[in-house]
Amino acid sequence: MAIARRFPIAHAAVFPNGAFLHGVVEPVTDFQVEQRKDGSRPQQRDKETGLPIWQCTVIDGDEDARARNVGVVVKFAAEVIPVPPKNTSGLPWTPVEFVGLTAMPYVDTNGQNPRLAWSFRADGFASPNHAAQPAPSAKPPEPKAAA
Repeated sequence: MAIARRFPIAHAAVFPNGAFLHGVVEPVTDFQVEQRKDGSRPQQRDKETGLPIWQCTVIDGDEDARARNVGVVVKFAAEVIPVPPKNTSGLPWTPVEFVGLTAMPYVDTNGQNPRLAWSFRADGFASPNHAAQPAPSAKPPEPKAAA
């Protein structure tokens, strides 16, 4: 099958009404390895690149999103912590746009009824409208006539 497990997707396709950073970017703890002598655990690393994994929670701006889908976790594989844009919006949450966003479907078996869920990864952050990518349904601009 030619479809990759994880595939690129436009930010606007996932968050058509915007995404808002809730909290901070933090390291992902690796619970698959033994605890250190001091009781702490190391940071999870990407299986393909070996880079440390970071995560943040964003609020989906979709008014119709179900309660369990309002808070979305996006992960990053990066040597250093990804830095979100400065919040100049006056809101308590920082509007963000994800650069290099990818998605991977999986079956969430937590709870009584298994459901389709999505795992998101990004290469980094941008301020909204500064890294804007057209939605998949957007028409390309009309070509200009030669003068």
